[in-house]
Formats: sequence, C-alpha cells, structure tokens
Amino acid sequence: MTRYCFTLQVRPDLLTEYRERHSAVWPDMLRALREAGWRNYSIFARPDGLLIGYVEADDLAAAQQAMAATEVNARWQADMSRYFTGLDGRPPDEGFLLLEEIFNLDDQLARLEGEGK
Repeated sequence: MTRYCFTLQVRPDLLTEYRERHSAVWPDMLRALREAGWRNYSIFARPDGLLIGYVEADDLAAAQQAMAATEVNARWQADMSRYFTGLDGRPPDEGFLLLEEIFNLDDQLARLEGEGK
C-alpha cells in the first residue's frame, strides 16, 4: 500500500463550516471511499485554511477514478466545491497537489532491521 499526502486550500472564512461538514460525512460517501480503495484517510487543517490530506491506496489514480465513477462522489464534490480556492473549475478531488514523501520512520527501521543492524 502506498502513502500519499496532498494539499488543498479552503477559504478561511468557510473553514469552520468545512470542519462541521466533515464531522459527519455521508455514510454512502464513506462506504464509496472504502470500496474504491482509500485507506487510512485523514485531513488536517491549519487556521488559514491550508489542508493536508493523507491517504493510503494501492494506486491513488485508480482509487480516484473509481470514486469519479460514483454518483455519491459527484454530489459530494459539487457540494464541497464552494469551500475551496485555486481549483480553476476542477472538483476538489482533482485539485490535489501531491507532496513527495522524503522520510518514513517505519520504512527506515524495517530496512535497518533487515540489514541486521
């Protein structure tokens, strides 16, 4: 399973409402994410609206494509689009700016233990 991290920008004036909307995501959206292969998915927010997302998937592009094929995702993305800035008309789930992972403790410890050190 590959780890992915991404950023998005929420309008700071709507961050409180955005948080509230994510405190009880629609059950059919939650199930669709799981069935599409999204695992260990979290979103973190700074007070200025910068979001950092973390998700694990075998293939993020395939997981995104599977979600794009669902009716619930179309409704959710349309509903969420007003919260975001800088998407140039793209739905939020297509506006991820992926970050490169440069360090992971578990990976390095496993490599170290595999070398017998």
